[in-house]
Amino acid sequence: MNTNLQVVCPQCDAINRVLEARLGDAPRCGECRAALFEGKALALSEERFRRHLRLSGVPLLVDFWASWCGPCRAMAPAFEAAAQALEPHMRLIKVSTEEAPALATELAINSIPTLALFAGGREVARQAGALPASRIVAWAKSTVLA
Repeated sequence: MNTNLQVVCPQCDAINRVLEARLGDAPRCGECRAALFEGKALALSEERFRRHLRLSGVPLLVDFWASWCGPCRAMAPAFEAAAQALEPHMRLIKVSTEEAPALATELAINSIPTLALFAGGREVARQAGALPASRIVAWAKSTVLA
């Protein structure tokens, strides 16, 4: 495919245009030269999450979590493993509901951990509860990458 996608830099939040067919070629940010995909989940503030949501041409898989939540902490390594499996075709993001309570309320995050999948700036699917990496990957792929 020769579709140009917007990819928001995980370091400086600059917007980069990358051919979809070249996502797997280790693209770098034109602004700060950081790798656009590192195979790990990106922790974002509410402001940075909104920027990525608004500008990203790559689907976003978001883990809404809290530091006091045992299942959230238990799922963290699985979410990191899923990032390695799903990038660069999907960006994995972690948003703390403690640090972004207004966002959690706005998106009706009623339990944690909650995974929400966004494509084209809109939520397309949601899954509550801790999952192993294989289930995170399978659910995400079946929802967006199919």
